[in-house]
Amino acid sequence: MKNGDNELEQALQILKRGGIILYPTDTVWGIGCDATNIDAIDKIFNLKQNDPKKSMVCLVSDFKMLQQYVEEVPEVAYDVLKYARKPTTIIYDKPIRVSENLIAEDDTLAIRVVRDDFCNRLIRKLKRPLVATTATIQGQESPKSFKEISKAILEGVDYVVNLPDKNKNAKPSAIIKIGNNSTVKVIRK
Repeated sequence: MKNGDNELEQALQILKRGGIILYPTDTVWGIGCDATNIDAIDKIFNLKQNDPKKSMVCLVSDFKMLQQYVEEVPEVAYDVLKYARKPTTIIYDKPIRVSENLIAEDDTLAIRVVRDDFCNRLIRKLKRPLVATTATIQGQESPKSFKEISKAILEGVDYVVNLPDKNKNAKPSAIIKIGNNSTVKVIRK
């Protein structure tokens, strides 16, 4: 039995029922849900007190899954991801098969191919992308460790994944926007 299997199964059951979880990602602690479940995404917006127009990130397990949720992945995206030294989120044009309240007004979606073992296994078992948004109420600073997560967040999710806080002083991912015309714009390094 792999490390975290029980936590993986618990989180999976919550996600399948439309719940939201607090979990460690390959960057910071995140709040997540099934990226195809409109009601679960609304729960996250409500918990974070976010404007529903504010975008969230979507995590996929690999390039094959990425291709299932973006109409056309620009060729340059594969090069960017292949050579990235840190977790990198790319904003893609024309996402497909995700909940409409996850898609930005300009018909884009931020997606990261996750390298974290727990996240990757969870996404593969769910067989759908996972929402990932920082574990904060709007306006608060992103927690750098589990102990910095607010009580409101801890009590507002349906399940808190109980895994070691391995990403001490974690930082959010780099964000790059790649248009279908292969234009590349760095949003956050």
